[in-house]
Amino acid sequence: MTLQPSAPQAPLRFAYWVPNVSGGLVVSKIEQRTDWGYEYNQKLAQLAENNGFDYALSQVRYMASYGAAYQHESTSFSLALLLATERLKVIAAVHPGLWQPGVLAKFLATADHLSGGRAAVNVVSGWFKDEFTKLGEPWLEHGERYRRAEEFIRYLKEIWTSQHAELSGDFYRLHDFDLKPKPLASEGRPHPEIFQGGNSTDARGMAGRVSDWYFANGNTPEGIADQIRDVRDVAKVAGRTDGGPRFGVNGFLIARDTEAEAREVLREIVAKADREAVEGFGAAVKQAGQATGDKKGMWQDSEFADLVQYNDGFRTGLIGTPEQIATRMLEYKRLGVNLFLLGFLHYHEEVEYFGREVLPIVRELEAAELAQIG
Repeated sequence: MTLQPSAPQAPLRFAYWVPNVSGGLVVSKIEQRTDWGYEYNQKLAQLAENNGFDYALSQVRYMASYGAAYQHESTSFSLALLLATERLKVIAAVHPGLWQPGVLAKFLATADHLSGGRAAVNVVSGWFKDEFTKLGEPWLEHGERYRRAEEFIRYLKEIWTSQHAELSGDFYRLHDFDLKPKPLASEGRPHPEIFQGGNSTDARGMAGRVSDWYFANGNTPEGIADQIRDVRDVAKVAGRTDGGPRFGVNGFLIARDTEAEAREVLREIVAKADREAVEGFGAAVKQAGQATGDKKGMWQDSEFADLVQYNDGFRTGLIGTPEQIATRMLEYKRLGVNLFLLGFLHYHEEVEYFGREVLPIVRELEAAELAQIG
């Protein structure tokens, strides 16, 4: 059983990248009034849920790399944020291969009860080889990592929804297992929401078959439309009756009172990029796309400036005045985008600015389009 898709006229939803990793959301030496510690993030989560955000995504890094010297573990950090908020849904990123899925299923079921049904998970197939090999775990080739991740999701759904869970796969197995308590279920949410990312054909196939949400790296409207079309085609072939997953797009948002101010911030971010860290990251992630059969993976066509925001957030084009950004968001919504996953330079100030200046315009534009349809 999977989530029902949101109707085309449903309001856009918003998520933010939790800065539980040091270095901020751009690999740059520009000032970032953002902190990776808990107190800062606790206040940020409360600000976010009061400024129009529905979700927060805790990052997962297990070791120092590419400007991220320090990292808080994602599942425990997510639970702390859930307990510090009232409405915000918090998505914990996890790696199959570093988690046994039954243990994670139990953790998330408990987190779901403690938070009143607000726990979620982002299943990350993995791009950073050293995080596996330096922990003594095998590094699978690209297609196998996605096969394992898909099986991981099937396992989570089976154990969360079946009284006598059974699964016999190439990576994981279940034998007459009954998890109690089950996570909280509600209409349209039979279990904690399952997100995934990835741009490759393997990622699109996995999303179409099993995921509730598909996160895309930042991209142009044309690029996003291509991904949505591919995923929906797979979902149709797979016989999904819910229309397939919903779609989220990564974007780094720079909203200022004038377009010139916003463009100057972007220019300064790139000009002050930590070149060594960006180039190191670029070298590491290029193999993710090159390892695919059709060379269609993440970061394959990313340039240096794109990689300064490590999920191609600049490419989405959420840079300018509140009016320009809101108009751009509606352009993506018309293509089938349901959610924006946002990063910021100075989180506290800019999340408040988003809620005060950008979000009301988004809602006005949505209401106007809905009136035209009606």
